[in-house]
Amino acid sequence: MHLTDTHTHLDFPDFDADRSELLARCHTAGVERLVVLGVHQANWQRLWDLVQAEDSLYAAFGLHPVYLDEHQPEHLGELHDWLARCAGHPKLCAVGEIGLDYFLEQLDRERQQQLFEAQLKLAIEFELPALLHVRRAHAATIATLKRLKPVRGGIIHAFSGSYEEAREYLKLGFKLGLGGAPTWPQALRLRKVVAQLPLEAIVLETDSPDMAPAMHPNQRNSPEHLPDICAALAELRGISADELACASSRNAVEIFAWNADATQ
Repeated sequence: MHLTDTHTHLDFPDFDADRSELLARCHTAGVERLVVLGVHQANWQRLWDLVQAEDSLYAAFGLHPVYLDEHQPEHLGELHDWLARCAGHPKLCAVGEIGLDYFLEQLDRERQQQLFEAQLKLAIEFELPALLHVRRAHAATIATLKRLKPVRGGIIHAFSGSYEEAREYLKLGFKLGLGGAPTWPQALRLRKVVAQLPLEAIVLETDSPDMAPAMHPNQRNSPEHLPDICAALAELRGISADELACASSRNAVEIFAWNADATQ
């Protein structure tokens, strides 16, 4: 099985004790590529150092909406500088994690929107895909994407919207990231949507260390759980795990413009 984890936070301290061993286990399990996403200015250097030290890791830089109060005006300029400095480097694959979060009511929506648009414009400027956090904000996100039209598209991380919203994202050139959430039996609406999605829409992810799947509850999530997530979602769709793994990895290669035959 050849798998790509399109959304991890492997730079987080949760993995400091066993990161190297974990990556070795991932390789053995067939998880060949992993994307590590930046969430605030303070973790970009740590993230970049990590992905350069490991052949299977790739970096995305961004300012996450949940950390809104940590972001300073000058951080947008610093993000531009990081993207400019790393432009063309094979380890840089996207702008992210960026987006809108309407679930947390204390986050100012206008400030989120301004930050989201500024970062989308950076993705457009540097011709990179955008990796989006969208929580209870699909209408606003789709409207923004229609207006700014990011040419490289990207991924809607942890997609939990409707089938109609999925179709809108697909028309805009985005793939849908699926991880632990639809493995839970009680996620009835999401599971129904996942079963209907075209294979070319899907990329797999874990969001490690968060969003543990149903078969690994109440513990640190890990990229080594991706084969189990793949198997569960394949069963939901009535196809083999290998078929879903191949399709999702092929879709990731398309989004990130990777060499399909190489791991770096």
